[in-house]
Amino acid sequence: MILDERLLTYLNSLDTGNGELLDQIEKEALANDVPIIRKDMQSFLKFLLAVKKPQRILEVGCAVGFSAILMAQWNPVECTVTTIENWEPRIPVARENFRRAGREKQITLLEGDAGEILPQLLSEGKQYDWIFMDAAKGQYPALLPAAVKMLSDGGVLVSDNVLFDGDIIESRFVVTRRNRTIHKRMRDYLYTLTHHEQLVTTVLPVGDGAAVSVKM
Repeated sequence: MILDERLLTYLNSLDTGNGELLDQIEKEALANDVPIIRKDMQSFLKFLLAVKKPQRILEVGCAVGFSAILMAQWNPVECTVTTIENWEPRIPVARENFRRAGREKQITLLEGDAGEILPQLLSEGKQYDWIFMDAAKGQYPALLPAAVKMLSDGGVLVSDNVLFDGDIIESRFVVTRRNRTIHKRMRDYLYTLTHHEQLVTTVLPVGDGAAVSVKM
């Protein structure tokens, strides 16, 4: 918990939902222990989409398709969404959710490892004005160079889960041994984002931590 629990509960109580289908997909995901973006992160994404109005969206980490549908649904302009997922059991669920939402033609799901797919997209000359980084946290540093190259000037990179439930501020010796590698990589990632010569970045305690970067 990054924010005070009572404060977060109050803020989430103001949420008006995302429509019947997305609310149902969220319930199904949580019932099956599938991680999806938290309530406050959902609201934050909807706000950023309203401001940026991106036409070409890339998502790294699809899970069951909740956030891809949310971005497609709440973007005020017509857009295409390309999303990447590596874990096979979730792929058919995501495809079915896209069908339920009537967005099979709008959302393209690429199956495989993002570390291999991003360089391929880069080699094809793909450019995006919005990239949502929501993959395995330990992969973020390795994925960043290709993501920055594919981000158009003025484009926005949103990185989720960057504060590690607040443990990012702890010494690596306080963090459990199995999480130390991720802890170090996320610290390296945040340092790179905030010191990158092409990016202007802010890090906010939204959800499990969100970094928002604009390419200059």
